[in-house]
Amino acid sequence: QLQLTESGGGLVQTGGSLRLACTASERTETRYAIGWFRQKPGYEREFVAGLNRSGGYSMYSDSVKGRFTVSRDHAENTVYLQMSRLRPEDTANYYCGATRYYSGSRIVSQYSFWGQGTPVTVLS
Repeated sequence: QLQLTESGGGLVQTGGSLRLACTASERTETRYAIGWFRQKPGYEREFVAGLNRSGGYSMYSDSVKGRFTVSRDHAENTVYLQMSRLRPEDTANYYCGATRYYSGSRIVSQYSFWGQGTPVTVLS
């Protein structure tokens, strides 16, 4: 069964940057689309960014478009989320998920595998 592990979270000042990593236990290229989501206490998990199965198409939520970039390192079975110009409202636990949907998805229920999450705190 596919296992996902997130890393790279931490504390950062407003305007700073962090790079999150989602490392898979097996090859995901062409097999799974990967999505990044975040969840704040008391809120539903929300879509942030994602890559389709080939890695050739990315999508972003409106709140992070232009600030976050998702990319894939095929050799490392890792998908990165580069976060720049961070804001206090970006504070959340960040999760990566894997789905068989070729184009990826913004819908939580369409993801079959999840990591444990990594916390991001943006200080004002």
